[in-house]
Amino acid sequence: MQAADPDEEASWVWNEIKAEARRDAESEPALASYLYSTILSHSTLDRSLAFHLGNKLCSSTLLSTLLYDLFLNTFSVDPDLRSAAVADLRAARSRDPACVSFSHCLLNYKGFLACQAHRVAHKLWTQSRKPLALALQSRISDVFAVDIHPGAKLGKGILFDHATGVVVGETAVIGNNVSILHHVTLGGTGKAGGDRHPKIGDGVLIGAGATILGNVSIGTGAKIGAGSVVLINVPPRATAVGNPARLVEEKEGSKVEECPGTSMDHTSFISDWSDYTI
Repeated sequence: MQAADPDEEASWVWNEIKAEARRDAESEPALASYLYSTILSHSTLDRSLAFHLGNKLCSSTLLSTLLYDLFLNTFSVDPDLRSAAVADLRAARSRDPACVSFSHCLLNYKGFLACQAHRVAHKLWTQSRKPLALALQSRISDVFAVDIHPGAKLGKGILFDHATGVVVGETAVIGNNVSILHHVTLGGTGKAGGDRHPKIGDGVLIGAGATILGNVSIGTGAKIGAGSVVLINVPPRATAVGNPARLVEEKEGSKVEECPGTSMDHTSFISDWSDYTI
């Protein structure tokens, strides 16, 4: 199957967002002005997102106009940021049953907003504009309660579900189509520098309150159970649970999910492939 053109996909999602905003403005007049200023008055997703992030993250000394220009200029020169935002919107819409529309995600999902703001901070970090990147990280943490170091690398199709309390360290890497729930930490193990944070493969699902420490690898399609403390590598399509986490052995002929990060399936079929009980 031929991959969708990124510009066409972004245009389709943006048209959906505008249609949703018009319907919401008609059904809830109290939101009409808000929806016009954040969505309907803008010509592109880039402009709407830059405006919304600027207003969310501004302070008395970090003006919304400055942030708007920063976000819009960064989005404009890097098409990958737009395609990543579209992939993240689709991730929230398809994986979270509480996400009723693309516009709801764009306006209200702090995990989505924190992720897009981080992408700009990471771009600044790679351009050696580290003071501004760190200032942006601080505002993201203050406003959204999501603390992602600007050095961390994120793929596309990321879902920070609920997002409160998520911490991602400087040398962490998160692959594509990963879903991470609230109060997850991807941290180091001490004060040593260097490459010291987890590497999360594509399609991984990390449950609420999980802690993954050190330069360990979480393989493609793996699951990390809620509340687990992971200090070791986890193989592809394996499941790790507990404190300290241990690998759950599969039964012979058991069903293995290819991409738990998109299915969001934390517990189904567990009796089919494991004797593990809580």
